Amino acid sequence: MVSEFILVGFSNFPQHLLPIFFLLYLLMYLFTLLGNLLIMATVWSERSLHTPMYLFLCALSTSEILFTVAVTPRMLVDMLSSHRSITFMACASQMFFSFTFGFTHSFLLMIMGYDRYVAICHPLRYNVLMSTRTCARLVSWTWAGGSVMGMMVTLIVFHLTFCGSNVIHHFLCHVFSLLKLACGNENSSVTLGVILVCVTALMGCLFLIMLSYVFIVAAILRIPSAEGRHKTFSTCVSHLTVVIVHYSFASIIYLKPKGPHSMDSNTLMATTYTVFTPFLSPIIFSLRNKELKNAIRRSFQRKFSPLSS
Repeated sequence: MVSEFILVGFSNFPQHLLPIFFLLYLLMYLFTLLGNLLIMATVWSERSLHTPMYLFLCALSTSEILFTVAVTPRMLVDMLSSHRSITFMACASQMFFSFTFGFTHSFLLMIMGYDRYVAICHPLRYNVLMSTRTCARLVSWTWAGGSVMGMMVTLIVFHLTFCGSNVIHHFLCHVFSLLKLACGNENSSVTLGVILVCVTALMGCLFLIMLSYVFIVAAILRIPSAEGRHKTFSTCVSHLTVVIVHYSFASIIYLKPKGPHSMDSNTLMATTYTVFTPFLSPIIFSLRNKELKNAIRRSFQRKFSPLSS
């Protein structure tokens, strides 16, 4: 029975580049935390932002902070460490939290798409369909769903017996890297089950998001004025951009062909995806959302120039 694992994801990575990427990822990590905390503080302090859309944005920022904290600090330590071992329980915990917050993030993007659909396609019923109680219930369901997915995948993987090599060819406790280390004849069926669970959940979210935008685009095209169409679509741009970034990076990582000599490039792409996508979200929402950008500017003016306000 394996009591600890050895993470060798960075072993094949050019060692002279590790300090450079360490500093880059550290800066992205800090910016991710500060950017999402800034969004949450702004939404909390600005009464004009106390709407369902920004409640979901706060929940999304929370999931990104927790996902980043669950994965990135360990990765940064291992980049500069020569002893990259992780205990069995720590490995299971890392997998559970990364899957929980990752799936919660996808579920929240789906709920935010539904919010935009209701706001644009059923504006007169928006306050009824997206009441405070309904929004709180939707956010609770996304967190509960993420927790169930994280627990399900973790229990499936760590129910297996690891009796051979304890070397994980990844920078974290990656599910498919762990499945390769399991003993027994049920590995192929477990691997297929994990793939089906993950793909069904993620593709289901993407399908519902795309379906929401089909109705949204149809409703926008019925608006007679070009200015009205532009103004309406601008409320969706930041969310749609984050969805495209999230699923595009994930597709590149998990669907690209695995070459026999691409271990270092796979590590670089996986670490970049893990750090870069949460780093981009607060930038996209801050720059592409005019209402949020103005609220952040007002908050800074009140904080640092109280006399001018």
